[in-house]
Amino acid sequence: MSLIDNLIKDGWLKTPRIIRAFKEIKRIDFLPEDSKNLAELNEALPIGYGQTISQPLVVAFMIEHLQPEQGHKILDIGSGSGWTTALLSYIVGPKGKVIAIEVVPELKEFGEKNVSKYNFIQKGIAEFICADGSKGYEIKAPFDNILASASAQEIPQPWKEQLRISGSIVTPIKSSIWVFTKKSEKEFEEREYPGFAFVPLITKNGKHETEE
Repeated sequence: MSLIDNLIKDGWLKTPRIIRAFKEIKRIDFLPEDSKNLAELNEALPIGYGQTISQPLVVAFMIEHLQPEQGHKILDIGSGSGWTTALLSYIVGPKGKVIAIEVVPELKEFGEKNVSKYNFIQKGIAEFICADGSKGYEIKAPFDNILASASAQEIPQPWKEQLRISGSIVTPIKSSIWVFTKKSEKEFEEREYPGFAFVPLITKNGKHETEE
């Protein structure tokens, strides 16, 4: 049974449009040459510069909680290999937009090259920015959803400010995945799902969020 079929069978993938994205966007296209043979493993894999392509189970869990839809504008923070960017681009479609932010220049180029295999950049759906993701991307705010793939110590305030009312942020904080749903300008509903592991979010000064 394939990796995606197992994620469906075990209940990690549930929503038809998200399942279609996982079937169409091949994880192997987002791995370095020396680890392409590991694409079907349900585990995080290194992509260089101390970063990883996340475990498929975790990506499925986060995108299911994000619930992106056609036409949404999404901020993808810590885009790394570009896999989540491509999955989100497939889901939001031609009328949607995914802004991918990656602070490591070499990884921004790697992700951009990988996502271009699916023509999302050429079609204007995906756009890559080399910047500090902890600051969000105010110039293109507000966003319908924000997805982060690296762990912070707390949710950065700019993310909350740059989210539309009724939108969601899905982000790792320490060893939990948190879902923040914006109810009003000041009020958020918060849900915590503990028991996950992530690489730390790197800010522009090159430090990890866990460092002083």
